[in-house]
Amino acid sequence: MLKEFKEFLNRGNVIDLAVAVILGGAFGAIVKSLVADIIMPLLGVIMGGTDLTSLVIEVGDAVITYGVFLQAIINFIVIAFVVFLFIRSYNNMQKEEEAKPAAPPAPPAEEVLLTEIRDLLKKQR
Repeated sequence: MLKEFKEFLNRGNVIDLAVAVILGGAFGAIVKSLVADIIMPLLGVIMGGTDLTSLVIEVGDAVITYGVFLQAIINFIVIAFVVFLFIRSYNNMQKEEEAKPAAPPAPPAEEVLLTEIRDLLKKQR
């Protein structure tokens, strides 16, 4: 069982996934800061100085913090847009790679030797 576990870890997919999760968490923190520290204050100024996170509705003893929900929606939209731009750029780079003409394959060693022999024979004439 330990051998199988080592094989599982050495496949590479687990390591790739772990790196993706860590980078995704760091990316999420950056986007959250972008939304909370830059976009939301600007949106608040546009809305007349309102901080969306302070928007609440009180129904009896319940407090519905719909402003926090709105901020979560904005976070999602920004993250989705940034991921879209990243994937779009990646796809464009892939298309450019595919559009580049591939270098012709190197001739086999026998063909190279025969070409050299032919050239030497031409020189001797």
